[in-house]
This record gives sequence, structure tokens and C-alpha cells, in this order.
Amino acid sequence: MVQAKEGDTVKVHYTGKFKNGIAFDSSAGADPLEFKIGSRRLIPGFEEAVVGMSPGESKTANIPAEKAYGRYQEDRVINVDRKDMPPEVEPEIGMTLEVCGPKGQVIPVQVTDIQGTTVTLDANHPLAEQDLIFDIQLIEIVGKSC
Repeated sequence: MVQAKEGDTVKVHYTGKFKNGIAFDSSAGADPLEFKIGSRRLIPGFEEAVVGMSPGESKTANIPAEKAYGRYQEDRVINVDRKDMPPEVEPEIGMTLEVCGPKGQVIPVQVTDIQGTTVTLDANHPLAEQDLIFDIQLIEIVGKSC
């Protein structure tokens, strides 16, 4: 039976859950997720879980934080003065903004605190530190690698 391997393009349906069973994301009711295994477009643990699956097969993958969105990093939290933010932005706690990184890349950040004129921005992924569970069904292997 054909099995998915690195370099293959696949379509999967999935449901992502926390350890307590609460779902945080799902492809149910939508088109399957299509991606190339090894493209690093998805979290490493998810891609690794699909390797070796055959079309029609389902599995549950327990993905530790290190293979999901990583550990929380204090150095990804910065304080900025409100005057250094664009004038049209009125920061609110929970708001997601985009900032330019040192290499010109766009980095999503979340406003986590506002104290006077100081705004705290957190570039950690909201699911950092979380061990995740994914129910995965391999729908098809769209393109095989050589």
C-alpha cells in the first residue's frame, strides 16, 4: 500500500485539540488541508505524523510543545512606547498586530499589556507551551516525490 513520505503533496482532514479534549481548529466542513510534507509550512509534529500514513487511514497524534509551536520565550516579549506605534493604531489588550522583524519579515504580535504609554507586545505563538493532539485522516496523496 502507498504511504506518504517527505516530499509528497497530501490532502488531510484534521481536528486539533488541547489535552483536555477541547478543539481549537478543524478542517471539518471545509476542503481538506493540502500541503507538501517537509515544506515546513506546518508544525513539525503534524508533518511527521502524516509520514507513513496511507490514503483513507486515520490516526491520533500527540504532539509535544517542542514539535508544535515551541516553548514560550521571554526574549520574544518587548515593550514599546505608544508614540513609536503608527498613529492610526489604538492598541487594546488581545489585539494582534504585525511588526517588521530585523530581516524585513512580518512577525505577528499580540498586545498583552498596556501601562501608561508602554505597550507590551508578545511575538510568541498563542499556542506556545501547549502539547497538542491532532486527529488526522489522510484523504489522498496528490503528488509523489521522486
